[in-house]
Amino acid sequence: MYRGKSIGVVVPAYNEELLIGRVLENMPAYVDKVYVVDDCSIDKTINVVRSKRNFRVVIQRHKKNLGVGAAIVTGYRRALQDRLDIVAVMAGDDQMDPGELNKLLDPIVEGQADYSKGDRLSRRGLAAGMSTWRKFGNSLLTQLTRISSGYWLVQDPQNGYTAISREALNGLDLGSIYRGYGYCNDLLAKLNVLGLRVLDVPIPARYGEEKSKIRYGSYMRKVSFLLLRNFLWRIVVQYIYPRPKLPGVGYLSGFLFLSAGMSTLLASILARPNIKTGVLLFLTGVLQIILSLALDAFMRLKVSRTSPFDDYG
Repeated sequence: MYRGKSIGVVVPAYNEELLIGRVLENMPAYVDKVYVVDDCSIDKTINVVRSKRNFRVVIQRHKKNLGVGAAIVTGYRRALQDRLDIVAVMAGDDQMDPGELNKLLDPIVEGQADYSKGDRLSRRGLAAGMSTWRKFGNSLLTQLTRISSGYWLVQDPQNGYTAISREALNGLDLGSIYRGYGYCNDLLAKLNVLGLRVLDVPIPARYGEEKSKIRYGSYMRKVSFLLLRNFLWRIVVQYIYPRPKLPGVGYLSGFLFLSAGMSTLLASILARPNIKTGVLLFLTGVLQIILSLALDAFMRLKVSRTSPFDDYG
């Protein structure tokens, strides 16, 4: 128990035989349950977990490799069955310091957030050890995820060190969460549509012996499509159906102007009519979308709060 709340930690693991033992050894004493989800590892991960098993550790195994998002959902489902108050996620590669877990729990315990997440980007020094390429990629994905999710001040959306309340988990359609590494971006969009409060908690990056399993070319391509899909879904759900709102009308008209402009420009290349019409339509569409983005940001900031939780940083 932590401050009167029962705590569960989901530990997704795929080929983590070298480091997962350290994660389990350093798990805080106040954690009630540790759900280790072995995503069909082909090394000795499961043997290491069994050697560290105690009354808190619950082992779940996938018969085939489903992805880190799917592993986390498996742990979430079991935590809901056990009716734990707060459920955190801590990777099996020891990148997430168990000593920082309380910083994620405090905002939820005190009713300040429904979902809290680590942030390595908002302060100088938090990203120590992160490569320049990784910083650039995270910064780019931060901007894209803000647009996609509607959390316009969110930092470091790729950070998987998180905690969520049981009430928030109950509201999510867990079966629809993205199964791969883009699960954290996908989850943010779903949390926003539910109107839940997300808070960034400054936690330093920690890099050591672990090796990233992400193939960045494939990852960026898949996550880019995911972010676009979530953006369009969010706009429809929040602003178009069942009752149209001003940002939705703006987005819709902007996309229509863009489409008309591009069609006219293409026709100009082939048949050489007046190109000015195509340019005017295209620019009108761009302006309409920019204005809709600004209005979207203003409206979402009014109903949801996403900012570094400095009192716990």
